[in-house]
Amino acid sequence: MKEITYIKEGNQRTHAVVPIDLFKRLMGAAEELSDRVLYDAAKKSDDGFHIPADVLNRELDGDHPVRAWREYRGLTVDSLATTAGISKAYLSQIENGKRHGTTRVMKALSSALGVPLDILAEQEELKKVA
Repeated sequence: MKEITYIKEGNQRTHAVVPIDLFKRLMGAAEELSDRVLYDAAKKSDDGFHIPADVLNRELDGDHPVRAWREYRGLTVDSLATTAGISKAYLSQIENGKRHGTTRVMKALSSALGVPLDILAEQEELKKVA
């Protein structure tokens, strides 16, 4: 390895001048360590719930999240409405954006779809703002 040059102020080393190849290796190692720390933090906070690409793409294309999730789960309007305890007409209006579900209804839909409430509620709030 090439020699490291130290800069002193008084009797104390305050800076080190290193060869560029060593500097590049150190920067690469620091970036890799940073990536590992971020990855570990993401894994630790992972609740196990993930939005499938099919659902996300449907939502990005403008579908209501309830419809995207219902169809992804292979449910009919009738079966989801029955499970959630609402009418087919009400569910249809929610999916078409003509009505917003109440908190009780959105909880029932999230439970029936196996989706956290905040995933559906967040979308409802965004639609109210738009």
